[in-house]
Amino acid sequence: MRTLAVALALVVAGVAPAWAFNCPVLIKQAEDLIRKAEAKPGPDTKPLIDEAKKQVAEARAHHENAKTKRDHGDAVRKAKVAAAFAEEAVTLQNP
Repeated sequence: MRTLAVALALVVAGVAPAWAFNCPVLIKQAEDLIRKAEAKPGPDTKPLIDEAKKQVAEARAHHENAKTKRDHGDAVRKAKVAAAFAEEAVTLQNP
């Protein structure tokens, strides 16, 4: 399941340059999913939530320090990966 989420995030990241300036929106979406995942943390979901937090922090840093479209693309990709990890955690919480 985790591999599927990461693979999906990487496929979606292929179109990141087109959405380069949507960083704040995607970061907020990832943060919202993380909050939702934190509502019912469990031993299986804690590592996923931690990874999502790490990825969203990196996305925020890429966005804030962006000088080129590629930097924004990196922020978008990290935000999407964070959202994928958080979404997987939510899915595992609801059998």
